[in-house]
Amino acid sequence: MNRVVLIKYGELTTKKGNRKFFINTLYQNLKKKLNNFDVKISRDISRMYIEFSEQELELVLEKLNQVFGVHSYQIAYKIETDIEKIKELAVEVMNEKSGTFKVETRRANKNFPIQSIEFSRQVGGLVLKNNSHLTVDVHNPDSIVYVEVRDYGAYIRGRALQGAGGIPVGTGGKAAVLISGGIDSPVASWMMAKRGVELTAIHFASPPYTSERAEDKVVRLLTQVSAYSGRMKMYTVPFTKVQELIQANCPEELFTIIMRRFMMRVAEQIARKEECGALITGESLGQVASQTMQAIGCTDMVATMPVFRPLIGMDKTEIVAIAHR
Repeated sequence: MNRVVLIKYGELTTKKGNRKFFINTLYQNLKKKLNNFDVKISRDISRMYIEFSEQELELVLEKLNQVFGVHSYQIAYKIETDIEKIKELAVEVMNEKSGTFKVETRRANKNFPIQSIEFSRQVGGLVLKNNSHLTVDVHNPDSIVYVEVRDYGAYIRGRALQGAGGIPVGTGGKAAVLISGGIDSPVASWMMAKRGVELTAIHFASPPYTSERAEDKVVRLLTQVSAYSGRMKMYTVPFTKVQELIQANCPEELFTIIMRRFMMRVAEQIARKEECGALITGESLGQVASQTMQAIGCTDMVATMPVFRPLIGMDKTEIVAIAHR
């Protein structure tokens, strides 16, 4: 008997013809993320399994929660397909529980001699016999014992824990994100990484109007994002001269829009150099005066590649909540 983390794919199972590509990318991303741990990762068409060193469990789960494509996971005990051993292990696992419980059996191995409902009844009866502090509630139990019998062994597991969700980074193409020192663009970056997009970051620096501390803050924010997105390249664009020329030669009321149009032009050149297929910004409709529908449309007219704005319909409270999470 040994403990494993059982990972469910969720959305990846709907990919049909290219499912193998998505699962293989998730597998490679997990290997990179857990490279410094004593783990063994195996996979089949419906899930992955991580065998781990017991003392590293909490650290492994922490890293696992940062991998997009993991829909949910469960900590499970893996044993051989032996009826009595499965029952004994179920009793042992439930010794640590209290309140109400139920047993659910999934018999993927059709050669297993006992039907699922009957085996759940037998396991539940044995658990009750050996744990007087437990009672059965099949509708709203405090604990659920999942028994899964497969061709290569049996698993006893508890409730599923939510993973990072999304799809694996590297399956959604590449995009360049215009990153500032606020929280909006890092949240937008995180949301696009969750859809499998590899990121290149572009930061516009305008000293003395922006300080070195502002660029340091951007690096710190991107470090947080990269825990989920993986390593990314960051370009810092010196923008002071352009900003001053705009200020000296353009109407004041158009300064922000013209500046953003120049940023889009520069960002698109960098994006094409990095073989990106889109730009990403952290704009939210109506959040500030330069983010009206007309201003956004005017800014986008200089771009020839798609511009993604994952925060476009969010208010500041929702964006802050994602940032804190």
